[in-house]
Amino acid sequence: MSVIVCINFYFRGLCKELIRFNLFLIIFFSSINFNEFGVNFSTLNSQELNIIRIGTGSTSGTYFPIGGLIGNVISNPPGSRPCDRGGSCGVPGLIAVAQSTGGSIDNINSINNGQMEVGLSQADVAYWAFHASGYFEGKKAKSSIRALANLFPENVHLVSRADSGIRKISDLNGKRVSFGGLKSGSRVDAKLILSAYGLRFSDINIFNYNLDKAVEGIQNNTLDALFLVSGAPALAILDLSNRVDLHFVPIDGPIAQKLVKIFPFFMEGEIPENIYGNNESVKTLNVGALIITNTSMSNNLAYGIVKAVWHPNVKPLFISGHPRGEYMDFNKALNGIGFKIHPGALTYYQEMGLLTESNLKNDLFLSPMKKIP
Repeated sequence: MSVIVCINFYFRGLCKELIRFNLFLIIFFSSINFNEFGVNFSTLNSQELNIIRIGTGSTSGTYFPIGGLIGNVISNPPGSRPCDRGGSCGVPGLIAVAQSTGGSIDNINSINNGQMEVGLSQADVAYWAFHASGYFEGKKAKSSIRALANLFPENVHLVSRADSGIRKISDLNGKRVSFGGLKSGSRVDAKLILSAYGLRFSDINIFNYNLDKAVEGIQNNTLDALFLVSGAPALAILDLSNRVDLHFVPIDGPIAQKLVKIFPFFMEGEIPENIYGNNESVKTLNVGALIITNTSMSNNLAYGIVKAVWHPNVKPLFISGHPRGEYMDFNKALNGIGFKIHPGALTYYQEMGLLTESNLKNDLFLSPMKKIP
């Protein structure tokens, strides 16, 4: 069974609220199939206890701890202290639990099918899923997904053993390379990037390992390199760098610049120096990390979630909780989203002055707007 975490060591204060009021519920709900009991997660009533699940990724990646932080921030169990008294700024009556999954594709499929309420996804994977293009070409469009926010940029990591001889992308020929799990966004980007650089997959020994298994392969020298799309530092890579000499392969030059021009979700970026013990920064590509839901979520709940995530009081908690928290910027909450945003979230962004006239004329943003009391 997937791991579920609601109580995160980054957020001791808010977690005490959850422990005090709802520990027995967390233990109970972490061991059952919600759908079998006919629980309705799509409505919000502040007088009732509501539980939603947040799809994340591998427990050793970035999405899992970030999902735990989001769960703590948007949760506001009955009896919690009010926000202005140092308590929860979340949605009244809500408990959100972060659940480990296969990653972006897994989350998109589960959310589109109504098997999960909220999840994290790479912006490019969500774009392709909604439009049935790229990786999802020829498949049924995931037309029920809706964006809530762009949270922060993620880095494309191409990590090799220092003794593998891999210093540039063309060196991957003949090497043992993990592209990521079959349902991960890393695998999608690995295939796209290598195709752009003219590499044939038949010339690479490709492994579709999840992050934990890929890290084990690098450590045991059964793999030469791995792809990972994650906000730096990814804890698994950080830990690996303390045990194995690594090289971070740059993804740059004219081909990378062309990818940025072609695809709206790609941005030029870098892995900062010293973050993994690397002596200098490494040029790479970035994609946005989105929080998504589906059309069945009520406007009130969607509005409450984004309001809680962007509440000024919780910014320090995100920053202290994970290095990616520093990169969360409300003014960029709508950047790089190439599909429809939930109307409840749009209402909040409109009230906060983030929506412009050009936004509202964009078909990707158009959705019924309704004032939330």
